[in-house]
Amino acid sequence: MQLDLNHIGQIALPVTDVDRAEAFYRTALGLRQLYRFGDLTFFDCAGVRLMLEKTGDPTSAPRSSAIYFRCADIALAVRELRGRGVSFDDSPHLIARMDDHDLWMTFFRDPDGHTLGLMQEAPKGYQPLAI
Repeated sequence: MQLDLNHIGQIALPVTDVDRAEAFYRTALGLRQLYRFGDLTFFDCAGVRLMLEKTGDPTSAPRSSAIYFRCADIALAVRELRGRGVSFDDSPHLIARMDDHDLWMTFFRDPDGHTLGLMQEAPKGYQPLAI
């Protein structure tokens, strides 16, 4: 057997209020909910499960690494999410010019303060429409 750890199966995020977090990820972000079991709720992110779990001590809830969601058009995604009540920390901005594409990102937070990002691997020279 050859070891292959190239595919992430699940990411866990601690949350203080599972109902509130579940509503944000399902309604505001539009993720497909798989199921809920007690204080655990699961969403599908293109085959990677995102598990939100109630933290034991809300005052010491650990912060996670940022989760980046790919999108086809960052300007349209920001407009849509703002319409659903999501507040952004910044505007879409160019992160890096690669050989074959430009990388654009913008960031926002979930109700527990976890940093979430949108990323677009755009054609060279892409400029997002005014948001």
